[in-house]
Amino acid sequence: MRARCVAVGPGGEVYAGGSEGATAPDANHNLLRGDVFSVAVGPDGAVYAGTEPSAVHVSRDGGESWTELGALQEIPSKPRWSFPPRPWTSHVRWLAPSPHDAELLLVGIELGGVMRTTDGGLTFSDHRPGAQLDCHCLAWHPTEPGRAYQVAGGGAAWSADGGETWEPADAGRDRNYCWALAVDPEDPDRWWCSASTGPRAAHGGREAEARIYRWEDDTWQPLTDLLRAMPYALLARGGVLYAGYNDGQLKASEDAGETWEDVAFLPAITALAA
Repeated sequence: MRARCVAVGPGGEVYAGGSEGATAPDANHNLLRGDVFSVAVGPDGAVYAGTEPSAVHVSRDGGESWTELGALQEIPSKPRWSFPPRPWTSHVRWLAPSPHDAELLLVGIELGGVMRTTDGGLTFSDHRPGAQLDCHCLAWHPTEPGRAYQVAGGGAAWSADGGETWEPADAGRDRNYCWALAVDPEDPDRWWCSASTGPRAAHGGREAEARIYRWEDDTWQPLTDLLRAMPYALLARGGVLYAGYNDGQLKASEDAGETWEDVAFLPAITALAA
């Protein structure tokens, strides 16, 4: 299976999802069939997988068995969800279980918005006020309860109340098709994103026309010149910021993105996890 998304559990176990389903540690076969676009692990060890058509599945036995969270299908806006390249469908582009509350989960629909459950998926609230509809990535701050972040096809946003409401974060950025996201574990007011001029530039295999930005002092600061390859994945860990590109470059920065060094050259990088 060619992995599209990856998540790491509390014991270091790795879960991956792609066009052939989802696999769990030591599995030699697909455990969840379907086209998996997102995978995440909650603080209680629950494993979540998001698919196309849009659905969320949960496993509480390490991926051995899965249950669909059917309440997502009852959201009033669901008939309007539509992924522009395949307008007859949509998918769960991102899953973000809160690290502070095992019952709290954010679900990003491409294209449909940010949905939220506070009871482990028994019920869901519809698209949250202020959040972007074309959701690409969601994240929580690991030590600041309630602080959440979003990047999307129309810009970026953040939440201070656990994803209930959102505020725009677009000042200073000269392109709005945002894709990857990372947050500073030490500073909830500092985070990073990658952005291009639009989906064709970002994913069309030509010049990405992209930059990496850092949010600080209530504005985005560009950290790179225009990039030919799209930064598909960002990760901040241990004082190092990593960027994975669609052409296989893996770069690292030890000064919050001011300067970068090559780490490896791999096949196309779609996700980073630690």
